[in-house]
Amino acid sequence: MEFPPQTASGKVLWHFTMSLDGFVAGPGHSMDWLSGLTTRPGLIAEYTATTGAVLGGRAGWDKISGARPYGGAWAGPIFILTHHPEDATPTPGVTFLDCSAAEAVQIGLGAAAGKNLEVFSPTIGRQLLAEGLIDEIDIHVAPVLLGDGIRLYDNPGGTPIHLTPNAGVNLRYRPATGA
Repeated sequence: MEFPPQTASGKVLWHFTMSLDGFVAGPGHSMDWLSGLTTRPGLIAEYTATTGAVLGGRAGWDKISGARPYGGAWAGPIFILTHHPEDATPTPGVTFLDCSAAEAVQIGLGAAAGKNLEVFSPTIGRQLLAEGLIDEIDIHVAPVLLGDGIRLYDNPGGTPIHLTPNAGVNLRYRPATGA
């Protein structure tokens, strides 16, 4: 079953490309494993058209050194949730927030002007999921096994969270020659 295209409907969208073993970043928030991955045609245009604002965390933001989402193809407000906004490097189009995750969502949705607020942080996403503030989780599974890094969802001892699927997912991979 094929998913319909993303829509700009003012939702809170937890959005990541994830390795097959559940990591959204490598050790130290490294993202170099994404280099060379291909996406279906039109995917980036779909998200740049439907995203009104982005909410991320400080550790990830500091690692990417101010890079814009979607390879710079998207230009809109970015909000970075941090306990120490005073030592953040000022960046045009970026607001550093020291508030609850729920308040950050309200600020981000206001700035998104009817489009989606994309959450690019596993930690913030987990908090928002626990508070019932995630409308949709959109995951692109990359054909790579990282073995270590930052997991999309890490909640040892927590209660399982059941999700409503849009479609079943079946994946089959073979190791690349020489891997």
